[in-house]
Amino acid sequence: MHYKFYKVIAIISCALLLSGCGAYFNQPIVIENARMGESTKVTKTLRDFPNPIEPVVVGVYKFRDQTGQYKPTETGSTFSTAVTQGATTILIKALEDSKWFVPIERENLSNLLNERNIIRSTRKEYRKNKNPDEPQLPPLLYAGIILEGGIVSYDTNIITGGLGARYFGVGASTQYRQDRITVYLRAVSTSSGKILKTVYVSKTILSQALDANFFRYVTFRRLLEAETGFTKNEPTQMAVSEAIEKAVESLIIEGIEDKLWAANSDTQTVNDIITNYKAEQDEAHNTALYERYFKERRGKKSIFIKGGTALINGDYNSPELSYSVRAGARYYFNPFLNVNASINKFELTNQNAFSEGFNAIDLNAEVTLLPFEKLSPFFFGGMGNVNTDDFDRTFFKFQYGGGLEYLVSNNIGLSINATHSVILGDKLDNISQGKRDDQYFNFSFGLNWYFDNPIKMNKKERKKKKEDGVKLKELRERNRKIRKENLKPRG
Repeated sequence: MHYKFYKVIAIISCALLLSGCGAYFNQPIVIENARMGESTKVTKTLRDFPNPIEPVVVGVYKFRDQTGQYKPTETGSTFSTAVTQGATTILIKALEDSKWFVPIERENLSNLLNERNIIRSTRKEYRKNKNPDEPQLPPLLYAGIILEGGIVSYDTNIITGGLGARYFGVGASTQYRQDRITVYLRAVSTSSGKILKTVYVSKTILSQALDANFFRYVTFRRLLEAETGFTKNEPTQMAVSEAIEKAVESLIIEGIEDKLWAANSDTQTVNDIITNYKAEQDEAHNTALYERYFKERRGKKSIFIKGGTALINGDYNSPELSYSVRAGARYYFNPFLNVNASINKFELTNQNAFSEGFNAIDLNAEVTLLPFEKLSPFFFGGMGNVNTDDFDRTFFKFQYGGGLEYLVSNNIGLSINATHSVILGDKLDNISQGKRDDQYFNFSFGLNWYFDNPIKMNKKERKKKKEDGVKLKELRERNRKIRKENLKPRG
């Protein structure tokens, strides 16, 4: 009885730990006091920016939620909006934190003008009766730049999923959902109406749910049931704040680059900021939805080595796995298509009936489906020949297969693959019976080494590079002929 009780406690403890210690052990069980608002990751970046030579006076009339979406619920939607309606206030706070802009009140301009009229009326009455020399009310600041834009989209459930398992009354599961918010910000010159710069930022919003439960009879007529879990939702307001702050950061740096304004700092610091931003911009341009990062990765040439197992499918029963080793090289015509050749040493075995070593030469055409991503499936097919170790028998064959490759760096890739080889003959295992030719399978793990420059993603760039290579080859050939002519004896 005690053993079972301790076993139950251990299972529940493991379930709790799997549910996530951080969120689980920080549950809100007391009333919290008011606190200063949280900062995002971009807030510190804005505050650490070098100061400008002269801050720019900007006006923000309205930075609106342009989505018009209402908050979704399980029964439909409510009258609450999906995103905050205070984006203007968030933008003004980001402008203040950056120290590059002097925001002036324009969202509630009518209130400001009414208050100034009250001040004028009061001073007028005061001057009549007591102080005729009261100074005039100073004029309002006017903006050289107006910031426009807004929250242009809020996409819900762009990714949903989960994972769970249950065994013998013990179970746990997790679910997640990802939303996405998009912000546009543009700077407009008040003197000409020209749009000086437009920036675009997106931010994902993550929601997670974890739960674990236990349901089991521990003894006769004694049922133990336990359940725990939590849900964690990224605040939409924080996501909006981070996206707007990132838009302000992008506006400042691109404005420096286009000489719309200047930093009061040394040239090296400014160049470092612009270089880091361009690297981030290049990564963003090559990243598609769902964080799929596209990049020029694989070189034009590669060599590979693979090791694994071979399995015969012939005329004998009880085939056994044996060793297989392969080495070869690839040449890419374009990022998707390559041709490769390899030599293969392997052994085929049937239990107590057949065992022999073989050598094979394979020539394949291979297609890489996702050449600009780290993880990519590939498929191949081709022909070759198989020889016994003593080369007394030779067979022709066709082979096809596929696998997955993961690039651990720009030059090194790891792969797993399977190959099915169909022999044009039925005597690979020294016996011929039935109508079907002999076959065998290879299952292997490989190491690929890429060299030469990565192949360009853009088709026009690849074509131009090829044309430049042809011109360079022609120029070298012409120079070679000229040198040859110059070396001829004059007569």
